[in-house]
Amino acid sequence: MTFATPESSVLATWPLREWQDVTTLVAVSGGADSVALLRALTRLKSAGEGRLVVAHLNHALRGESSDADEQFVRDLAHKLSLEFTSERVDIGGHPQTDGLEAAARDARYAFFARAAERFGARYIALAHTRDDQVETILHRIVRGTGIAGLAGIPRTRRLSESATLVRPLLSSSRTEICSYLNRLGQTWREDATNADIRHTRNRIRNVLLPLLLDQFNPRADEAMLRLGALAGEMQSIVDTRIDELIEKRVRFESPASVAVDAAHLASVPRYLRRELWIGIWRKMRWPRQAMTHAHWDELAGMTADTHANAQRIFPGQVTVRAGAGKLAASRCSGEPNLP
Repeated sequence: MTFATPESSVLATWPLREWQDVTTLVAVSGGADSVALLRALTRLKSAGEGRLVVAHLNHALRGESSDADEQFVRDLAHKLSLEFTSERVDIGGHPQTDGLEAAARDARYAFFARAAERFGARYIALAHTRDDQVETILHRIVRGTGIAGLAGIPRTRRLSESATLVRPLLSSSRTEICSYLNRLGQTWREDATNADIRHTRNRIRNVLLPLLLDQFNPRADEAMLRLGALAGEMQSIVDTRIDELIEKRVRFESPASVAVDAAHLASVPRYLRRELWIGIWRKMRWPRQAMTHAHWDELAGMTADTHANAQRIFPGQVTVRAGAGKLAASRCSGEPNLP
């Protein structure tokens, strides 16, 4: 199989005309993937009035190594004559309800949102690769997921009203990325914790996926990518239908509350009723991390039982009340919405 180089991957999925005249924040950890993304964007952007800003979040999880990562990225930005911004967060020093990896991810996206607003960035470029996509799909299969989860990592996602996340390296493999950097004579930082198989993601990368490729199907990674692409096509059809239902049957009454015309949704297939509530949660920016299939299915059931008087509190302090063919959902005003 022929893999795309970072530069060809960018050009194929994110044409220059879309970003060369605007400000793009490039998220750089110091690892091979993000360094390759930065070098590719810098080499491609030879014209245009826009600018690239290098953004680095120091998670302070690996002591001096974390600080060395930040200094490496700072020096690289200086070498490329690019602006640099960074923040330091002590993830390990604060309690986490959803695990260290989830806390670190939330901190990164919050940092990206702040930095994008500060620099007026229209895009935040992230360095997820083909390998990340395969690992994500496999991880979700093992953990349990639906069609949307099987679609894997989206190429783009709106982070805020003015900034969009974009992942232009999803067609490039990690092997190709390292070859690209070696051809450029460009070094990168290695994170030793990536080999620690106590973490689920690392066990999938270093144990499960190699086992599948060696013992079951040498093209298992390609099969998962095809599955992800098909799931993405199906989910786009579902999303269109959900948008229509939300437009017709959902009223957003305030930043913290929503009313649902359940009486006209009882005949809608249960799957679509579950997806409707996922769409509502997403639009309201309510946290979905702790919501399970059972929660979404309960909401689908409440939507069909239009005359039952019931009240239920869901994860994230979202209260749903049912009665007289209506459902009202609201979240405690003291709970912040997600970015």
